[in-house]
Formats: sequence, C-alpha cells, structure tokens
Amino acid sequence: MSASIAPDEESARYEIPFRVPKLSYEQARARAADTGRISSGATPLLETVVDMLEMLERPDRHLACLQIAGTNGKTSTARFSAAILAGEGKRAALYTSPELVRVPERMEVCGSVVSDDMFAHGVSAAVEAGRRVNAARSAANKQEYVITPFDLLTVAALVIFALEAVDVAVLEVGLGGRWDATSATDPVAVAITGIGLDHMGILGDTLAEIAAEKAAVVKPGRICVLGEGTHEASVERVMDERCRSCGVEPLIANHELLHAPEHLGDSVAFSTRTARFLYRVKMPKPIYQAQNAATAIMLVEAYLGRQLDGERLESSLASCPTPGRFDLIRSHPLLLVDACHNPQSCEVFVSALDAIEADKRCRPTLLIAALSDKDVEGVAAALIPAFPRVAVTQTKSSRAVRASDLARIVRCELERENRDEHDLIGVFPTVRHALRALSDSASSVVAAGTITLAGEVAGIARR
Repeated sequence: MSASIAPDEESARYEIPFRVPKLSYEQARARAADTGRISSGATPLLETVVDMLEMLERPDRHLACLQIAGTNGKTSTARFSAAILAGEGKRAALYTSPELVRVPERMEVCGSVVSDDMFAHGVSAAVEAGRRVNAARSAANKQEYVITPFDLLTVAALVIFALEAVDVAVLEVGLGGRWDATSATDPVAVAITGIGLDHMGILGDTLAEIAAEKAAVVKPGRICVLGEGTHEASVERVMDERCRSCGVEPLIANHELLHAPEHLGDSVAFSTRTARFLYRVKMPKPIYQAQNAATAIMLVEAYLGRQLDGERLESSLASCPTPGRFDLIRSHPLLLVDACHNPQSCEVFVSALDAIEADKRCRPTLLIAALSDKDVEGVAAALIPAFPRVAVTQTKSSRAVRASDLARIVRCELERENRDEHDLIGVFPTVRHALRALSDSASSVVAAGTITLAGEVAGIARR
C-alpha cells in the first residue's frame, strides 16, 4: 500500500487567513517557552489544537504528514526519515522536541533550522489563532482552552511548513500519542519506534499501558511501521490489537548488523529488508542508530510507494545530523554528549560505548545530571558502572535534580558496587562550573543523563 499523497493540487498556496499581530523573536520565544510539563491547569485536550488549526484554515492539509511515536529513538528516526525524503527529491520539513539549545531547532525546512523571523511569525499566528478560538468560546459561554507551550509550537510549526510549501512534514510525537498535539493532524503514515518505561505518571505504570497510549496514533487506512523496540510480549499484544481494530497490516522494521563500529567515528553497516528490496547501508553512526535508520527506511519507502535509490539513501543517512545523540562536541580533550534520560536509553548508550571501548578503566569521566520526573536511580544504575570516574552537576531546568541530591544517589551506587568513594571526583552547582573544572584538568568527558545536560554542554562548548 502506498500513501504518497501530495497536498491538494487544486488548493492555492497557503496564506494565514487573518491579520497577525507580529511578535519579536524574544517575545515569541517567551510565549513558547516549554518547561516540558503540561501547563498549569491543563489536561491533554486534542480539540485545542484542532480548533486552532481550523481557525487557521488547516495549514496541515497543504502537506502530507508522517508521525513518529515511541519512548526512545523517535527523534533520530524522524531525522533519518526527513533526510531520506530530501534525498528522494521531496521538499521535507521536520518537527522534533525538545530542542538541544534554541527553541527554533525544533522546526526544520529542507534540512535547515527555520530563521528567527520565521519562527516568530509562526508563533505569532498560533498565538492569534488561540486568542480567536478562546474569544469564540467565551462568546458562546464555553470554558476557554488552556493552550500549552507544545500546542502553540505544534501549530506554529504547521503554519511555517505550509507557508514554506513543503511536500511532506515528519512530526515527532511529544508525549504518548493519543492526546499529543501532533495527533490533531491526519498523518498518511505512522511509525512507533519502541516502548519503554518513561513518563509513567502520565502514560501509565506498565509497558502495556504506555503502549496503548502510543498505539493510538495508528489509524484505519494508514500505513503503520512498528520498530524493533515493540517486540516485548505485552507490547506486541497491544500493537496487534490496535492494528487489527483499525484494519491495518503493520510493517515490521528489521535489521541485520554487518559491521559494528570499533572506534569513535567509525561506521555501522547493516542490512534491512522491506517489501521491495534488501538495502545495505553504511553510515558513521553508533551501533544503536541502525534500528532507527531501518525504521525510517521502511516508513519512507512505504509512504513513497516505491523502492529507494541505494546510493542516495546511504548518502542521506551518512550526512544526517543527530544532535545530542552520541554527539562528539570536541575531540581534544574529548567531549561527547548523549541525551539518554531513562534506564533503557542509558543502557543502549552504554552498549554503544562498549562497542568502541571495552576497557572501562580507559573511558572518560562521566558528567551526569538528571531530571526529577525521571527514574533517577535507574539512570544512575545504568550509567555509573560504565565509567571509572563520575562528576555531578545540575542543569538550569526547573525539573533538575539538585547536584547534592544526585551526588547522594551516585555515592549509593558506588557503594553498591564496592567502589572507592573518591571515584566521585566533583559535585558542581552548574554545568558551566563543571565544564570549567574538568577542562582545567584536561579531562576527557562524556555528558549524559538528560537532554537538558546535553543541550547546556553543547551550547557552552560550541559558543
């Protein structure tokens, strides 16, 4: 089945249907500031975004949408999908979250982050749409919506993509799937990369409960690709039931490892079989990215309804940036960041590290930070045994675990492993303090534990 649906060829180029009071970039950034939490007083309400898009005369219907859900791997899969689409000649857009350093990074058109002016224009349109929707609700004696930052950014992105006349947009789900703002669109194809234990206070306490929230993105008559992280028994049952109820035959992503990276910067080689071809790909990425790329290949091929060009595919994947994912910021002394933030993603990161440096005594210092709404003990238990030395810090996030509290968790983990307490080499109040101290000692550093740490480190080091 192919779902390569072009925007309505009879429709005119998209224009915002009303006058938009212009916000500056700083004003737009402030309005769209995302703490990562649902706004105070808000509950997941898809109608909010639907009504805002209706007020804007459905910018999302001027382009095809591909939606990607999952606990881990969805950002990389989304990036790979957009890169493959561009390599196949499509004018592709990308919407991911959260940003690494700056909010506009969430929105890309043809491989480039949107300009500050365009970002402000999109947010301005979304703000005005929200104001008009709530004014209409108030006039009808209905309760006004609480518009979350993610609602606002999702609508802004879709406005920008329509104004930029893209062919197709790859949309990463922010949280779950059932009530996510990206689900206000009508995607022609969806992928679910995998299911893990994260956001349990919102999505549920078991893999099956979390899977049910994410499986809600599967819709009748639409392509569905299931990634390799959906094969746990309880998850498979949920996915099978959802696909069956929608009359959808899911495509099952797969890959076979041909060559594992042996040092930092080395390539992973793998093959993946789709309905049309057996692809062989080599790309300078860590080993865990093979399964994400395989999911993207299957998704894009199914959407286009044809075999992909092998040379362009390999080139697109090789050149596709994956910021914050096994991301080498500096070579000498080494500074590498990874956005792993739950036990499952931390274990995957450590496995990739094992592939290139088996001797743990020779590894860099781990700089760790964490967020309070995550499984902090689980993150520490996954990361700390993999490194000879640990430094602790805290990020600027309002959800950051205090460095002193995280240090206690680290000490408990070291004690559990019968390690010397001096393996904890420092506790720093800010990321900047930590980097300065570690730089003064010329230490090689791996920063991991939360994407906010990866972002702050990248922002400081690349400034």
